[in-house]
Amino acid sequence: METVFRIESARIIAAVARIVRDVGIAEELAQDALVAALEQWPEKGVPDRPGAWLMATARNRAVDLVRRRETYARKLAEVGRDLETAYEPETAEPDDIDDDLLRLVFTACHPVLSADARVALTLRLLGGLTTEEIARAFLVPEATVAQRIVRAKRSLARAGVPFEVPRGPERAARLASVLEVIYLIFNEGYAATAGDHWLRPGLCEDALRLARVLAGLMPDEPEAHGLAALLELQASRTAARTGPDGEPVLLADQNRTRWDRLLIRRGFAALERAGTGPYALQAAIAACHARAARYEDTDWATIAALYGRLAAVAPSPVVELNRAVAVSMADGPAAGLAIVDGLAGEPALQDYHLLPSVRGDLLVRLGRADEARAAFERAASLARNARERDLLLSRARPDASAGRAAPP
Repeated sequence: METVFRIESARIIAAVARIVRDVGIAEELAQDALVAALEQWPEKGVPDRPGAWLMATARNRAVDLVRRRETYARKLAEVGRDLETAYEPETAEPDDIDDDLLRLVFTACHPVLSADARVALTLRLLGGLTTEEIARAFLVPEATVAQRIVRAKRSLARAGVPFEVPRGPERAARLASVLEVIYLIFNEGYAATAGDHWLRPGLCEDALRLARVLAGLMPDEPEAHGLAALLELQASRTAARTGPDGEPVLLADQNRTRWDRLLIRRGFAALERAGTGPYALQAAIAACHARAARYEDTDWATIAALYGRLAAVAPSPVVELNRAVAVSMADGPAAGLAIVDGLAGEPALQDYHLLPSVRGDLLVRLGRADEARAAFERAASLARNARERDLLLSRARPDASAGRAAPP
């Protein structure tokens, strides 16, 4: 039941928000539908189409709510026969996006909210992420994220923000936040921050679909194509990133014949239309991996240079940590370790498990086994994902084989 709700919640909230015109109320009605399922399914059995059952229940409750309002007549005129019949998408205008999920993203990215609040709210509503997961993605306290979400819902309600996709300059102004939201949703699906499963394919699929739609809608926006290229190329590795039991498989050990060549071709095509922004640069890095038939053929010098350019246009401690990995492969582990040690005092990385993880890899390559084990143990203590924690603990064992400092 939890799995079904995590998969379907974004679509349910988006569809209900179209009726009630309030994303906060829409989320509450989606939760009400889940409560109804918890009450009825154990006795009556799980329906053949559980997602459709939840959707219908939430819509019916939305209709009842609107009918109870004093403004029912006006609302009925606005939503028309959507309230009386099965939900049908509105006829799209030439410059419109006929997709409720995208309406939800653009609504949550309204300028009435701060940039951080836009991203946090959309991750909550669209991705179904918990406040803890969002906090891990942002490297900020969980309480901070919870406050952002609550305040964002109130601000949207007070401002009477319409549930629609903006046009013209307003759409362009919101694009950066929308792209960031999609990027973070994909990342959570690509390497889950917590739980028993390392991959959450549903999030990756939603993010990839949204990125494709945005790129098609905005053909003259290079970063929209850059993000699409990045997600296509990253998604191409999905089948090779886990073993038979769901355990993570490091990039160096992946079977590249399992990489999806169609997604790689789509990524290359999108990259040709991208510019030189942060997403395009990350896509260019992913393309270097995709072009290498073997791990040993990877052009690490080019990757290190691309990370240098990325650090210049979008500086962050995480980008610098990734650059350290590439530099270690191009110039040796000592060069990479110098960069990693320089990041030790970064506040945002104090509880970031990949910092000691990368350091452990570099120490192994330098023959400093005892220090490496301590680093892997530290990384495991910080990891919230069970699969990733098991991998790190296995690296900490005395009999563990030497690793290579490359991300999964």
